[in-house]
Amino acid sequence: MSRQVVQVQPESRGQEAGQWSTGLCECHKDMGCFALCCLPVYTCRVTSALGACPCLPLLDCIACVPPASLAMRASIRERYGIRGSVWSDCLYGCCCYPLSWLQISRELKRRAASHASSSSSSARYTALTTLQGAHLV
Repeated sequence: MSRQVVQVQPESRGQEAGQWSTGLCECHKDMGCFALCCLPVYTCRVTSALGACPCLPLLDCIACVPPASLAMRASIRERYGIRGSVWSDCLYGCCCYPLSWLQISRELKRRAASHASSSSSSARYTALTTLQGAHLV
C-alpha cells in the first residue's frame, strides 16, 4: 500500500522579515485625507487600536520630539521584529509626523490581517481586522 504525502509550501506574505510592510510615503494606498485633516483625532484612534491610552498622542503637542510617535513606532518595531532604531523613529516623528502615523496604521492593519488568517485567537487582532476596509477610523 502506498502513502501519499501532502506537503504545503509556505505562503509568501509579500513582506520581508524585519521590514515595514509599506514604505513611509505609500499613503496613496489608503485614505489619508482624514489623517491629514484631523490628525489629533486620527492619532488617538490609532493609539487606541494599538492598545495604549488614546490620549497619549496629545503629548506630542508639548514637546520638540514627539514622545507618542516615538513610543508607537518603537512598540510596532518591537512587536513585529522590524529593524530600526530610536534615532530613525525620532527622525520620522519629527520630520514626517503624519506619514509616520499613516505607516503605523497600515502596519497594524496588515499584520492584523495576516495574523487573523493564520489564527484568530487574539481579540485585539480580530477587532483590528474588522477595520480592513477603513483606515482605522
